[in-house]
Amino acid sequence: MRHRYGGGVLKFFAKPIAVNGRHRKRKGLIFLVQIGYAMPTYEYVAWDAAGACKQGVKTADSEEAILSLLREESLTPVSIAEVAVQDGQHKGRISGKRIKSQDLSAFCWQLGTMIGGGLPITTAIFTIADEMPNKSLEHICKDIAARLEQGQTLTEAVTLYEKVFGRLGCAMIMAGESSGSLTLALGRLAEYYENRDKLIRKVRGAMAYPMFVVGFIIVIIIAMMTLIIPRFTQMFAELGDKLPAFTRGFMAVYDTLMSNVPLILIAVTVSAVGLIAFSKTRSGHRKLSAFVLKIPIFGKIVQMAFVATFCKTLGTLVSSGVSVIDAFTILSTMSSNEVLVEGVQETRERLIKGMPIAKSMEATGLFPGVAVKMVHIGEESGSLAAVLDKTSDYYARKVELLIGSLLGLLEPILIVSVGAIVLVVLLAMYMPIFSMSA
Repeated sequence: MRHRYGGGVLKFFAKPIAVNGRHRKRKGLIFLVQIGYAMPTYEYVAWDAAGACKQGVKTADSEEAILSLLREESLTPVSIAEVAVQDGQHKGRISGKRIKSQDLSAFCWQLGTMIGGGLPITTAIFTIADEMPNKSLEHICKDIAARLEQGQTLTEAVTLYEKVFGRLGCAMIMAGESSGSLTLALGRLAEYYENRDKLIRKVRGAMAYPMFVVGFIIVIIIAMMTLIIPRFTQMFAELGDKLPAFTRGFMAVYDTLMSNVPLILIAVTVSAVGLIAFSKTRSGHRKLSAFVLKIPIFGKIVQMAFVATFCKTLGTLVSSGVSVIDAFTILSTMSSNEVLVEGVQETRERLIKGMPIAKSMEATGLFPGVAVKMVHIGEESGSLAAVLDKTSDYYARKVELLIGSLLGLLEPILIVSVGAIVLVVLLAMYMPIFSMSA
């Protein structure tokens, strides 16, 4: 299917996807713009034989060449978009001030309110852009409004900025626009953006104090080893074997560390680089992800925070009219922990085979029993979205309790650690003075 406007060509591909024994079609947009004679670059979205979504960038001399390359890789194209370059800037890419969740939330609230009040969507977006404090988002809003004037839908325009709005945002806008409930979808999306980073900020805020204390301990150790202990070393050199055994042992450890500082730094650097390189491999990343989840209390916080976000996001998508299969496809991209991602992907695969959501989640062994039971209740009662919201709130509160427990455990440990370090140094330094005075 082809449509034309301006200098561009619009095409749509359709791929049947089985959902509970039925088939439906996905439509993906291709917007091709010819620029000069340089070989263009295309961003593509495609599905492999297993039904997994693949994204990437390829360079070729035409859109047909990209299609051939994808089909040679056994991929079914969903959408292909040329990355057009004009005046040294890449369309669909932004630079400058980072766009925060609060900015996106404000945009969605304002747009939903204006559309609900009867204002044309193009006029509404231009109005929002004129008063947008974030210059990057202002540029995006104006570009979206310009594309709407040229005949594109809001979904097509927003999809070009998927890195800004997220796959979830694009999916919710598409569902709201296609169902005629865009105002409602924008309201839910605004609430999602507003709450998206709350749990992450809570975890980071809770870890700020322990990290500060650990940094303070490191500073104390460095200061003692470079400023205080060397002054005592000169005085102790004259005493020789008259030093107490505790002081001699401390000085032996100190001399060993100071004489091997270059080797220690090299070892730490090599270990850090090796760990980073190991985490870049698939097996290494998975092992580290599993290790994080096994850390006492902290691993539980990571898991509970994921479940809270998972439930909130799934509820938001389902209430906006996004299919459950599509929702799980989006959810699989919302964590950097490989174990959690695999759990979502396994759930999605079982859903495609026709299993209920609750049983699919339970089979992975990743989701807590309460979450599985609540999803089962939501499925049976037909109120899945509302139940998921309640479940998300429940696990968000659990995260707060776990953070409190972690802080309660860390605070005395860190305080005792600081005191122990200072005590050891003071004893080692002052025991010779006490022995001489006696």
